[in-house]
Amino acid sequence: MSFLVNVNQRRRQPEIMDEPGLEQRRHFQALRGLERINFWSGSARILWQPIAGLARATGARSLRVLDIATGAGDVPMRLWAKARRVGLDLLIAGCDRSPAAVAYAQERAARSQADVRFFPWDALGGELPGDYDVVVSSLFLHHLDEGQAVELLRRMGVAAGRMVLINDLVRSFAGFALAYAGTRLLSASRIVHTDGPRSVEAAFTGEEVQALAKQAGLQGATVQRRWPCRYLLTWKHP
Repeated sequence: MSFLVNVNQRRRQPEIMDEPGLEQRRHFQALRGLERINFWSGSARILWQPIAGLARATGARSLRVLDIATGAGDVPMRLWAKARRVGLDLLIAGCDRSPAAVAYAQERAARSQADVRFFPWDALGGELPGDYDVVVSSLFLHHLDEGQAVELLRRMGVAAGRMVLINDLVRSFAGFALAYAGTRLLSASRIVHTDGPRSVEAAFTGEEVQALAKQAGLQGATVQRRWPCRYLLTWKHP
């Protein structure tokens, strides 16, 4: 893979994980690799801070949270564990359009005795299920074209009673180099090795995602950089 990449322009390429006929063994191996990447990059930590802040600010003893395109389900499971340690009742669910990913996440939750519900749902196929305080998504927005991204953000805003959170990659050369090295260090999956750098090339910059949020009607949304080479978009209901 060449490091002569131009990150000034967004470049979307087909990702192997998005192939509908992907062999289950290779799919599960890739999901395990993504779990490790999420752990070392602190995806749950990035999302937990504003969720905990919301609970403190409102005095809430319980919050309902939905994770969109949950993949391996490790992020909502880690959020549930963090909430349990501080006495917050987090009623959390994860959805994904892939039945294989949902089955994998359900098995992992059962094995770790995490009270997290997973169900199949295509976030681009229609409105999201409602009745959630917080709707979050990690490392999914970069898979979408601009129109799809705006529509997803709009749907998340409709479904979220209080807050929307997006944790995703920042398109940059540093992010590309980190994805290239990190995927090889943390996973043996060739799918992850290929899709990781492609994901950075397809990612939005902070300015671009802020403009998408404005188009989606999420007025007042903020975008802040997070380590490593991530951004966190936060929108709260007025």
